[in-house]
Amino acid sequence: MTDKNNSHNIKHVLEIPIEAEGILISRPSRFLGIVDIIAPIWLKGEQVHIHDPGRLSDILFPGNYVLLKKASGKKRKTKWDLIAGKAEDSWVLIHSGFHRRISMWVIENKIIDGLEDVKSILPEQICGNSRLDYLLEANGLKIWVEVKGCTLAKNGRAVFPDAPTKRGKKHVEELIKAVHNKDKAVMIVLVFRENTHCFWTHEEIDPGFTAAFIRALKKGVQVHPLVFTFERKGYSGNIYYNKKLPLCQNLI
Repeated sequence: MTDKNNSHNIKHVLEIPIEAEGILISRPSRFLGIVDIIAPIWLKGEQVHIHDPGRLSDILFPGNYVLLKKASGKKRKTKWDLIAGKAEDSWVLIHSGFHRRISMWVIENKIIDGLEDVKSILPEQICGNSRLDYLLEANGLKIWVEVKGCTLAKNGRAVFPDAPTKRGKKHVEELIKAVHNKDKAVMIVLVFRENTHCFWTHEEIDPGFTAAFIRALKKGVQVHPLVFTFERKGYSGNIYYNKKLPLCQNLI
């Protein structure tokens, strides 16, 4: 479902081929799922790669519907990639391999206020003791950008993370240091749950990340949650930019 008040903002981002629909049978490990494919052919007990380290417990549970794409690469142990899962009445993208293309689209299409004058985009740059997603340059200013994908919703809130993330906390701390060094720091949150009205951290899952996130806000790190929808039409999946989300708490 799309927010009608924001319908003028909806923009197509990318298309993802969908080659099968199935039912999840089990998730033996974090990156492996067992799926019975039900369309366009019937295949029982297929191994599929899950390209997301999160728990995804409200999406990847036995009996839920999933969408698959054939894997590329001869050395792959699994023949399929899991692309999306059903949540309520919507499909949710759960393949983090597409985050780079989506976030690059956000930057290039000037979706975020303050990033309109970007002249240089360098992916995967070292910042302190971490590798952050982007180093941008605008008007002589360095802008460090970290991208997070949000697939969990609770009571109408988009929340991150859905599993403890020491790495995520470390990234936030590097953004704080960047601001201290007179650079600009931005966190882009790609929210894939469309029926949400605000974004916040999941303190019950990772209080350490929440504490770092709050420090970052107070130190001047900018956080931009953006909602994306996944729409399936036959054997094509399309990602659309929907709207910006406010933070659930105003600390600054």
